[in-house]
Amino acid sequence: MVYFVGAGSGAADLITVRGMHMLQQADVIIYAGSLVNPELLEYARAGCEIHNSARLTLEEVIKLMQEAQTQGKMLVRLHTGEPSIYGAVREQMDALDELGIPYESCPGVSACFGAAASLNLEYTLPGVSQTLIITRMEGRTGVPQKESIESLAAHQASMAIYLSTGMLRELSRRLIVGGYAPDTPAALVYKATWPEEEAYICTVETLARVAEEHGIKKTALVLVGDVITHGNYQKSRLYAADFSTEFRQAKCGAAQAKKTQEERRED
Repeated sequence: MVYFVGAGSGAADLITVRGMHMLQQADVIIYAGSLVNPELLEYARAGCEIHNSARLTLEEVIKLMQEAQTQGKMLVRLHTGEPSIYGAVREQMDALDELGIPYESCPGVSACFGAAASLNLEYTLPGVSQTLIITRMEGRTGVPQKESIESLAAHQASMAIYLSTGMLRELSRRLIVGGYAPDTPAALVYKATWPEEEAYICTVETLARVAEEHGIKKTALVLVGDVITHGNYQKSRLYAADFSTEFRQAKCGAAQAKKTQEERRED
């Protein structure tokens, strides 16, 4: 069996318990060495065969998987973050399907959620944004035209932009063309949840300048949206005293509800 496992956003203890157990049981581990925290390999048992996929082609990775299957070995393919996001896992799964090799997936914590935890953010603040757009700018790998930065920026939603640190000046320009005001809050988070993490709050317009000031050229995530400064949002109705749910009846009448709403508007 081949197991695709999400390594988490960086910190070695942010892998899932299931993922950790799979590493402990694996006979063979193929890990994304350019991005995965090497401390995670300490979970591997003695004698485990370990390969760094940063030095391998897709064909070489599949060959290792095929060899492990032939020898009856358990193999863990350790991807950074959450494998379903920019993990290039589908092409591996399709190759395994052709070879009749079974596989399963174990989810992980993606960098955008690690960054949110580091900054204590909520991406979906009522009255501000109820949508999180996860995307990237085109570079050596293209992006469908219908998913251009400009078209996504038009939604004014929260955005987490991957793999774009080396193009921040152009990214800022296109975000502004798409509809974000230059002073829209933004954040630049370098190696979220790693020991060497750096996080800076800035604006869409100043992203490139902040990166240059701190020498950040890669491995950083860009966050955009008013949720970053978490001002002028509405409180959740789920916990409002005048709101009934399946588990709790409203605790105040219509008059009190009106007063509560007025107090919220004044706040």
